[in-house]
Amino acid sequence: QTIDLLMCAADSRSHCSLLNGECRNLCEKGFDRIGSIRVECGPWVGYEQQSFTGEMFMLEKGEYPRWDTWSNSYRCDRFMSVRPVRMDPQDHKICLYECMNFEGRKMEVCDEDIPSLWSYGFQDRVASIQVTGGTWVGYQYPGYRGYQYVFEMGPYKHWNEWGAHHPQIQSIRRVRDMQTHRRGCFEMTA
Repeated sequence: QTIDLLMCAADSRSHCSLLNGECRNLCEKGFDRIGSIRVECGPWVGYEQQSFTGEMFMLEKGEYPRWDTWSNSYRCDRFMSVRPVRMDPQDHKICLYECMNFEGRKMEVCDEDIPSLWSYGFQDRVASIQVTGGTWVGYQYPGYRGYQYVFEMGPYKHWNEWGAHHPQIQSIRRVRDMQTHRRGCFEMTA
């Protein structure tokens, strides 16, 4: 099925493009700077740099009229690549580990959003993660603020595997597109 993401250039609304799949380099589509985004079906993850690198931006169904509506860090206004998020229809389950290689203190989260790991007795140091169900977004600070990290099914033995510079996550939430539309708007192949 179709994956729809409408992107408009920062300098005018006259240059817009409808994407229906990943784009490793938005400059090749004529975008030096993105001005607004509308997600028709998703979710998607955008990246600060080409080839899906740099700061991440979770984009769920809705409108993003300016860069600060998709960036929680308020540091980055660049958006150079984008891809659809691989959704998993299983119940949401994630294990956070204090140390690399799934060692140290462990916090298991099932079908729940956590605005503050501290309020659940877990510190902000998260050095490895195992996702066994659903898709998740982790945030650098409490209240779903700061750098965003997308966690799809699978193991993350070290924080650099999810693009972090430090092992710091203080809030985490589920990506729930599949909760409303069990089949979603698209299917990803492995």
